[in-house]
Amino acid sequence: MPKIVIAPQAFKGSLSAIEIARAMEEGVKRALPGAETVIVPVADGGDGTLETLTDASGGHIESATVTGPLGKPVTAEWGALGDGETAVIEMARSSGLALLQLDERDPRKTTTRGVGELILAALDTGHDRFIIGIGGSATNDGGAGVMQALGARLLNKQGKDLQPGGAALARLERIDTADVDPRVRSAKVVVACDVNNPLCGPTGASAVFGPQKGASPETVAELDSALSHFADVMQRDLGANVRNRPGAGAAGGLGAGLMGFLDADLRAGVDIVLDAVALEEKLDGADLVIVGEGQIDASTVFNKAPVGVARIAKKQGTPVLGLAGSLGEGYQEVHDLGIDAMFTLVDRPMTLNEAMADTRRLVRALAEEAARAFAAGARTR
Repeated sequence: MPKIVIAPQAFKGSLSAIEIARAMEEGVKRALPGAETVIVPVADGGDGTLETLTDASGGHIESATVTGPLGKPVTAEWGALGDGETAVIEMARSSGLALLQLDERDPRKTTTRGVGELILAALDTGHDRFIIGIGGSATNDGGAGVMQALGARLLNKQGKDLQPGGAALARLERIDTADVDPRVRSAKVVVACDVNNPLCGPTGASAVFGPQKGASPETVAELDSALSHFADVMQRDLGANVRNRPGAGAAGGLGAGLMGFLDADLRAGVDIVLDAVALEEKLDGADLVIVGEGQIDASTVFNKAPVGVARIAKKQGTPVLGLAGSLGEGYQEVHDLGIDAMFTLVDRPMTLNEAMADTRRLVRALAEEAARAFAAGARTR
């Protein structure tokens, strides 16, 4: 009987990656009761990465009360991986755009301090390795809030600490690291980042991502100038030349701050996850791989999880089938990147809300049909 690897990511707003994978497995087993199934929930550094890595490693979820993007306390989860050393932090849990109402968005004031406080919480429990996902930010402070949370002082000409937010960086005179938590200096940090934007300029953090965070054209110019000044001070005081490094502009410049202050390595989120779950090893000898995502469209080709899985599967010549809630414009592009055929969940006319409420049944039924199609094809060889 065949070996089938089931490697979906979460269907956003519906079921987690592990829930989707289990529903797929149930469907496959209906069609092929004797099949060997291997469940490998995946993610690409965005939503679901924390749960996926925690589940895959036999770890657990922790939570801490930290500073939210506008200074109000929020409760944010982080993952303690099964190795006892590595913590997973999604910056959006503490400093994300989803934590704010539309009229609260203001990248001049929002801070990444909560990310630094989550790092401290993990350090307090003995973790000294970090995987930090930096998608979905509400911030444009270059990671200044992280630095402040970890003990650095960002001082103005009067020797006073800067206020939170990206706009305040224009008044930065020097960075004092004398009181930085000593545990930070030996920590190893990997950042899950899927953009290559530099810190400043027309393709930088403020210009590209500022408007979605509430920045007007005037505010974009203000923030870009402030980040440029911040880069100069970081180079002088920290010896870190991060201005033009790919990914420096991610999450409002948090990429630059983590590279400059914590000597972080930036990697594609999907590569981090697929390495962590040992996907290549689990694909050994597989006859079929099933991937899944809430919607597959042209954006999926930009190293999203289904394409990342397919890329590895194709090294071994394994066919890949994709199951999706919907197929958006340009979905056919994924065929060129290793997903051999796509199937959608909806089996009758229904609204989006109806489909999302019935996702488990729909996934199970579609996985059964996909497995039957695979078995029929195998019999004709």
